[in-house]
Parts: sequence; C-alpha cells; structure tokens
Amino acid sequence: MKTIVTLLACIFTSIGVTSQSVIGAWECYHTSETGEELKSVVIFSEGYQVLTTYNAISGKFIHTNGGIWKLEGDMMTEKVEFHTDNADLVGQEFSFKVFISDSTLSVDGNELQFKRLDSGAPGQLQGAWLMSGRVRDGETQLRDTSGPRKTMKILSGTRFQWIAYNTETKQFMGTGGGTYTTIDGKYVENIGFFSRDDSRVGASLEFDYKLVDGNWHHSGLSSKGDPIYEIWSIRE
Repeated sequence: MKTIVTLLACIFTSIGVTSQSVIGAWECYHTSETGEELKSVVIFSEGYQVLTTYNAISGKFIHTNGGIWKLEGDMMTEKVEFHTDNADLVGQEFSFKVFISDSTLSVDGNELQFKRLDSGAPGQLQGAWLMSGRVRDGETQLRDTSGPRKTMKILSGTRFQWIAYNTETKQFMGTGGGTYTTIDGKYVENIGFFSRDDSRVGASLEFDYKLVDGNWHHSGLSSKGDPIYEIWSIRE
C-alpha cells in the first residue's frame, strides 16, 4: 500500500488550485490485485489530512496514512505522521503535483480518480481536533496535546476519522471513521470502518456535543457502551 502520493490519481488539469479548493472529503472506488473491491477516502482539513482504504462492501479496514500538508501552486507537500503499512515513512516529506476541479482530485502519474464528497460543509465541527481532556466523576482532566502521542480526529462537512498514533515511536494504535451529522446538539457517527473491530461497521453512535470557548465537548456512550465525556481542541 502506498502513501497518498501514489494512491491519489488521474489525468486532469485545473487552474487556480488553492488550499481552500482541497478542503473537504474525497472518495475513490478501485479494485485490488486480488479482485477485492476497495474504497479510499481522503479528508483534508486546514493543514492536516488522512487517507484510508477499506473494503467497499464489508468495511474491513486495510490501510491509513496521513499527517501535515501544504499547497504551493499545484505542488502539494505531505509530512507523514502515521502510516500503517510502513512506519519508516513517518517523519518523511513527499511532494507531488495535484490536479483539482470542483468535482475531482488527482495526482500526476497515477490512474485513480477521487470524486468530491463535500467541501467542508455543513460541518460545524469541520477541522482537525486533538483529544485534550476528559471529564470523570465531574472532574475535568486535561492533557498536553503538544507531545508525540496524539489522538486526532479530522472532520470534513460529512466525514470523520479518528487516529491514535505516536510520531516519536512511529506506533499506530487504531482508527475508525465514516459519516457524521450535527443536528440540534446531537453528534451522530455512522461507522464505515474500525481497525480494532470490524463487527462495529454499520453501527451508529449518538452523542451530545457543544462548543465551549472553542473546545468541542463530546459526551455519550462509546462503541463498547461505556460512558464517555471527552474534550477536543482544534489543532493549530
């Protein structure tokens, strides 16, 4: 499995590529060498991105990678923060030419084409967030988000993915994602893939959410049925 450099693709030209034109979620259906039908989804928030591939029918998780990105003209540079197939790529930078239209995204030199799912809307929670605390027994416990061990959640207007990893040890701990909605103070996740437990694919989880001083407060029951109250801070 390759990085985003070789997974994004097609021959398409565009004019006026900007960072804002990349923001949102994109998907591509393709077939593996063994005939498995795959789906790849990439989510771009401002400065951070994640690419994931899973079985298009069963939702079985296959691969994820991502990290920091920037765009200069039509050249995108990615600094890898996590990579499930090759941990040695963590910390490395790759640059590649991108082609973007209103509906398609591709990278020079490959044949897969990603189609736009959204442009970051409606997405009240659109962006990259870091787990910054929990509330237990009424007591708020904050954590330092500047360290190498991170739990990050990236959301477009309609898609979400969380990733737990360590940039220092290059360890990947887990990920899950799918679609989400934010309506009347309720945040609902519809699980499309989950690296730790394929049986959770297809489940929907409902949480209460609110924004407090720019932080996302998230409470309800986890995928295991345990009560949780998490605090997430936007990643700078």
